[in-house]
Amino acid sequence: MIRALTPADIGNVQTLMTASADKLNAPRLCSSDNSILVADDSLVSRRLLEAVLRKWGFDVVLVSSGTEAWQVLQREDAPKLAILDWMMPGLSGPEVCSLVRENRASAAYTYIILLTSRNEKEDLIAGMEAGADDYLVKPFDNNELKVRLGPGRRIVELQSQLLAAQEALRVQATQDSLTGLWNRPTIHEILARELSRSVREEIPLGIIMGDLDHFKDVNDTHGHQAGDHVLREVAQRMGNSIRVYDAAGRYGGEEFLLILPGCDEESTLQTAERIRTQLTQFPIETGEGESLTITASFGGTALPRGVETSPETLIKLADTALYRAKQAGRNRSEFKPFNVAVS
Repeated sequence: MIRALTPADIGNVQTLMTASADKLNAPRLCSSDNSILVADDSLVSRRLLEAVLRKWGFDVVLVSSGTEAWQVLQREDAPKLAILDWMMPGLSGPEVCSLVRENRASAAYTYIILLTSRNEKEDLIAGMEAGADDYLVKPFDNNELKVRLGPGRRIVELQSQLLAAQEALRVQATQDSLTGLWNRPTIHEILARELSRSVREEIPLGIIMGDLDHFKDVNDTHGHQAGDHVLREVAQRMGNSIRVYDAAGRYGGEEFLLILPGCDEESTLQTAERIRTQLTQFPIETGEGESLTITASFGGTALPRGVETSPETLIKLADTALYRAKQAGRNRSEFKPFNVAVS
């Protein structure tokens, strides 16, 4: 049980302050779900709580004011559990609760327990209405604190599982399961978005359609597992050949669509050739002890600055250029200018 201070406690605190001054200057953050924030302007209360919580397996972050607590809780690696004293310098516990609930920058939930010496019903209701999940009236028994933390820990764990499941569903809905590239609906959405940005910011936009040459022969001769290895390796090499803000998607089968913001005719064709070289330069291991030399054909186009069009128009132009590359003998890149199509 947290008790009143004795002279011995005060002496111990002074020793702690001298020995640990550097550590107290800044809170130590922990990114695990097992971390907990303790905000209390009483050094003795902080240290007593820290000792108990560490004994229970928590990673403890200590601060001495409501302002510091709010700063910690805004960080990406903020603890998902928090114990806040009601009265603190800067911001009170209820004020921190309100800020946390009103300014949720992420989907992660923070479970908050308020500590208070107030036991009036109106005060407790005010604390809960501010956004606290639970409260403890001082002085309290350590076992009572442990029981109150149990639901918070479970809620944090369950929410972590829920967020992981949501992320898995998002990946499943937007990415190609074999290659990890964007799937066809998503790459279409990205193209539409980049088209709008191209017009708004008056920057060019390049796109490339790519197709692996004679890929059916790979499946027929070496099997579909070998074909899957090839597609995965091709996707990886494509990803390594483009900028972080470019986008690559699997358009269907062995076809790929790449979106290149800010690229004109010259840079779009250079990108296509760079990817083609990366694919043909080194054989691809099939996973069955074999290696295959893969070639691909590419067709590109680029939207000039300040010109409006539809995603379908650009894709059709790039597809026409790809057809030319196939007709010209494969393993090459062709470009179809936008102005040819609209003239």
